[in-house]
Amino acid sequence: MSVNEYYTLGRSGLRVSRLALGTMTFRNKAWGNDDDVARELLARYLDRGGNFIDTADVYGGGGSETLLGELIAERQVRGKIVLATKFTHNGDRGNPNASGNGRVNILRAVEASLRRLRTDYLDLYLLHNWDLVTPVEEVVRTLDDLVTQGKVRHVGLSDVPAWYASRGQTIAELRGYEPFCTLQLEYSLLQRDIEHEFTRLATDHGMGIMVWSPLASGMLSGKYRSGEQGAQGRLATMKGAGGNLFDKMREQHFAVVAELQKVAKAAGRSMAQVAINWIANRPGVGSVVLGATRVEQLEDTLQSLDFTLPAELSNRLEEATRPPPRFPYIFFSGSVQDMILAGATVGDKPAGYTVPHLIRPPKKQ
Repeated sequence: MSVNEYYTLGRSGLRVSRLALGTMTFRNKAWGNDDDVARELLARYLDRGGNFIDTADVYGGGGSETLLGELIAERQVRGKIVLATKFTHNGDRGNPNASGNGRVNILRAVEASLRRLRTDYLDLYLLHNWDLVTPVEEVVRTLDDLVTQGKVRHVGLSDVPAWYASRGQTIAELRGYEPFCTLQLEYSLLQRDIEHEFTRLATDHGMGIMVWSPLASGMLSGKYRSGEQGAQGRLATMKGAGGNLFDKMREQHFAVVAELQKVAKAAGRSMAQVAINWIANRPGVGSVVLGATRVEQLEDTLQSLDFTLPAELSNRLEEATRPPPRFPYIFFSGSVQDMILAGATVGDKPAGYTVPHLIRPPKKQ
């Protein structure tokens, strides 16, 4: 499957490329690229048939959206792309209502993003991070209002707890609001925590997963080696920021990198291509966001879906990276499950099976 073949995102009619172009590097002074490189990255992606572009109002302090708006207008491709951006982060230091996920900030943020992106609508608008305080009911209703107004076409969530996403989707379904069609989450061979909750949530409730950091901040490209001192680029920038990016520089992670290198060699592909191919074909994944600081990086990763990874090689990566079971999932297999099923085997229903309607006895007259 190449870049110009598309999936509908979650339970929606929005058709997106399986590989999206991430623009966090656009006008990012810390570890980004200059405008000419950004222009070439967008050109290469669009020329390959890609149509899904992801940004956020916080990237480059708004610079990513501004440059992206200029480049989209320059190429006159607004109607041909799916444009996604995000809100949550502070747009005005010292103003408590210029950040977070409350109605006031969402309405402020969407207008600012529309101006920077030089457009009158967003194809996809996402909550960027859980702010710990705003009720999800307020978020769902406000986003539905934006859809009704025509400023937003589809909505989604990024980096929120599973229970929060589940409650939001349930409220949307119950009240007839615009449902979330996507969950944007970190997912890679080095970060598989979402498999405990989010994969089942996404598949059951119609939210296609948008993967960010599929290369674990560059580690799965082979950029870093065990024993090397210090980090570079994004890893160095995020050191001490309270996240887990720098924490990936651990020996157990380098063991995964070593196994990936062997699998990539056997497949005749780059490490980055194999890592992205593997994650793109996981259950629930709708699209994988690719970031790049150089054109050659993007050229390499855009070929990630041009091959089928043999099952034997895929299984080697599965075994090398499978996360340990956590409570309460330790009870859902093995001897405990055997006790629950009383020794019976319950398999998947055959294709075409439908659950019979419950037949209730007639009410007494």
